This record gives sequence, C-alpha cells and structure tokens, in this order.
Amino acid sequence: MQPRNMSMSGVVDLAAVKAAQEAKAKAEQARAEAARQGGGPGAVSPADLVIDVDEAGFERDVLQRSTEVPVVIDFWAEWCEPCKQLSPVLEQLVVEYNGRLLLAKIDVDANQMLMQQFGVQGIPAVFAVVAGQALPLFQGAAGKEQIQQTLDQLVQVAEQRFGLTGLAVDPDADPGAAPEPAAVPAGPYDALLEAAVHALDAGDFGGAVQAYKNVLSDDPGNSEAKLGLAQAELLHRVQGLDPQQVRKEAAEKPGDARAQIAAADLDLVGGHVEDAFGRLIDTVRRTAGDERDTVRIRLLELFEVVGADDPRVSAARRALSRALF
Repeated sequence: MQPRNMSMSGVVDLAAVKAAQEAKAKAEQARAEAARQGGGPGAVSPADLVIDVDEAGFERDVLQRSTEVPVVIDFWAEWCEPCKQLSPVLEQLVVEYNGRLLLAKIDVDANQMLMQQFGVQGIPAVFAVVAGQALPLFQGAAGKEQIQQTLDQLVQVAEQRFGLTGLAVDPDADPGAAPEPAAVPAGPYDALLEAAVHALDAGDFGGAVQAYKNVLSDDPGNSEAKLGLAQAELLHRVQGLDPQQVRKEAAEKPGDARAQIAAADLDLVGGHVEDAFGRLIDTVRRTAGDERDTVRIRLLELFEVVGADDPRVSAARRALSRALF
C-alpha cells in the first residue's frame, strides 16, 4: 500500500479558532502555574516517548497529554508486515525529536472501538492529536524522509498555533516515571456561571456568551463553561431567524454552505440532532475549499453542543471522517 498525500492541508481542524485559543491559553497557564510553584514538570526518560495505548487509557495517555505535546498515533497489528517496517522508523524519529512529540502505539485487534472512531480503513495508519483535535497524517508504509517532513510540519503547527513546546527529556530519568500533565487550578467561577444561566433564562444570549467566555479566559478547560458557551452561541445564532425562509433557502440551495449551516442550527435547536449532523455531512461532500472548512468547523461546534459522549456524535464523527477522506 502506497502512502497517501502527506501534506498538512487538513490542519484546518486543528486551527479552528476557538480550539486553538483554549489550548494555547491552557498551556500558557499551566506553565505559569508551574513557574509560580518553583519549576516546571519533571523530565521524562527517552523510553517514555513511545507508549502502548488502549481504549481504557486513551483519554489519559492521548487526549490529556495532547495539551502539552503533539501525540502521534500508530495504528498497527502483529500480522501487518508494512506495520513492522513503519513502526521502528516512527519510534526512532520520535526519540530524535527529543520531547517535541509523543508516539502512541495502538493495536487495532485489541482496540476496535478506537479504530472505528478514527475511521481507520487500513493499516498502518498514522494520525496526530493536538490539543484534543485529531488530524490524519498518512496511511501505508513511507520513507523516513517523507515521514520526517510531515512531523516537522506537525511540530511547527503545534508550537505556532497552540503554544505546545513539548516535554523535557532527561536521559538519566527513570523510565515509567513520566509526570502527569500539569494541573491548572480552578477558580471560584460559581458567580460567573450563575450569571450566564440567568442571561440564558432572560433571553440575553449575547450576555451569556460573554459570561461563559469570561470563565474560559481564566480556565480554558472548564467543561461546564465550554458546553454552556457552545449552547449560548447556537441560541444566539438562531435568534431572529425566520425558520420558514431558512428552510426554503436550504431546500433550494443544497450546495450552499451558508444556507445549510443556518438550517442545521435550526435542526439542532428543534431537537433534530441526527438531521442537523446529516445535513452538514452531506454539505461537506458537496463543497470544497474554504466553504467545506466552514461547514466542517460548524459541525465540530455542534458536536460540542450535544456532547462527546452522545452516540450520535460518535456516529457523526465516523461519517465525517468518511466524507473527508
């Protein structure tokens, strides 16, 4: 199997403005807190830069770690001969990057759910996760020079867009003693969150949006504020829309990104979750370039409104992956 195009054009998902701002703010706050406490997190051993990951540890070992270092994922299997050629190259390169990358190896036979969630169609397949955002890199065996060019771009994007400078590496550190991601202390946000809820109840969606943003500016990882912001922004967008006119325009212009996005917002507010997701996934298939990116980003925002644990979101993520790749 030949490697796919290894360009970083798909990085638009990672560069979505809100995700980038939150991740960068979280990383900067974590480093500032570590400095106030008299130093940064402990260094890791080179051996800790390559880890085996399963479904149970995916959130801790990949999603959480991706807020401090880009995580490259190697989907492989024992029976896969091209995997046996690719994996040692990836391991060697990640160690050479000296903490700028982390490699997570996932055995697809033992972790079918992760394989499905990433939309993996064949192995070897290599993805990256940066600040919780997934990015397909390439599929199939590839030469070291090709892979290194892709990883160079990944490191550059992670630093410039998200402020991720990676892990400190100490050759003398004990393997297995890698520190947990630095914790960012939560603040007293009850009053701000209550103000946001009151604004929502009063129909002041703009005020609710600002209140939730006030929380996130201090605590970018606050899950309650992130969910509330996504919901408030959705309600703010549909406020004043003429549902009949929106749906008429969407029916007449199936390939128009703006019309379909407005209709999808109304679908979701009306409780038609699968209709909203399906409409935007179909629009992704019909559009290209900036229009496609706009639709895709709005779909990711609607995923936040519904919640990552909802099975409809998981199904839609797989459908989106198939539509894109």
